[in-house]
Order: sequence, then C-alpha cells, then structure tokens
Amino acid sequence: MKKIIFALSILALVSCKDNSESSSQEKPQETKDMAITTESNFASFGEKINEENVISASEMKEKFEAMQVGDTLNVKFKSTVDKVCKKKGCWMTLKLDDSLTSFVKFQDYSFFVPLNAENRATIVEGKAYVTETSVEELQHYAQDAGKSEEEIAAITEPEKEYAFMATGVLMEEPEEK
Repeated sequence: MKKIIFALSILALVSCKDNSESSSQEKPQETKDMAITTESNFASFGEKINEENVISASEMKEKFEAMQVGDTLNVKFKSTVDKVCKKKGCWMTLKLDDSLTSFVKFQDYSFFVPLNAENRATIVEGKAYVTETSVEELQHYAQDAGKSEEEIAAITEPEKEYAFMATGVLMEEPEEK
C-alpha cells in the first residue's frame, strides 16, 4: 500500500511539473509556500521548504562539532546524499566532508526519499542533534543498507553520531537520459 501511495505521489509531482512547464511564457512568481524555485530541478518531500537561508555541508560540520550529545539545533543545510535505505528510503546519510556524514531520519516516519538518491544534491530542514547510537541499531541500519552478515557482526561498539530529523527535503531530480 505504501509503495502505491509513494508511486502516486511521484506521479503527481511529475504531472504538476509538466503542467507548469507547458503554461504560458509568463515569468513564474515565487510564493511564500512554494517548495521548489523555478531555477532548480528539485523534488519536494515532507513539509514544503525553500532554498533560502541554507548553509553548506562544511558549515553544518562545524556546527555539529561544537555540539554535545543531547544538544539540538534548528537548521537548513545543503549537501550530497551518500547512502539511502535500500528497502524503503526511510533514512539517508548526507556528506559533511569526504569522510564524515550526518544520519537523516524523517519526521514521524511520514515520508520517504527515492531509493536511488545517492549522489544527489539535497537540502534538508529540521533539527540537528548529536546522539550515541546503540550496537543493535547500527546493526539494523547496516542490514537495511544491504551489508553482509560479516560486516554486520563486526559492529560491536556504539557510535557518536551527527543526526538530523528532517521535516522537509528538497532533492535534485536525476538527469534524464
């Protein structure tokens, strides 16, 4: 059922996009609740957000490094998707630099992102926080990511993690071939 709803949502987004492109040649005006600016090719997930007041991944990394376990920060940042849940699209990791990522979940498990989201430019808005993730949860995420039994069994220590609870996501659409 969820797959059908997700597919219908994507179809609705594509239909809306096609209708807006085929309308008159008037210059589109951005409204307060518009999720996608006309200059970008971004799909919207969750709450409607825009591209204003976005910080970079490196600026977000600095903010995370200044935080302690339990701290939270409302923020919007842009990065590139490193990994995504291969079962549902119910989580993703965003690159903060070449070796560091932020683990992103979605508010109330109310929306998902495409399973083929890797390497797409993405803007997330929500709450950044630092947490410690248990071994059991890390093993579950490794299983979702398609890791081998050996890789999953090798996870034996909890991890301090830069996490993010997204209320809205803008994700670059893949280029059509």
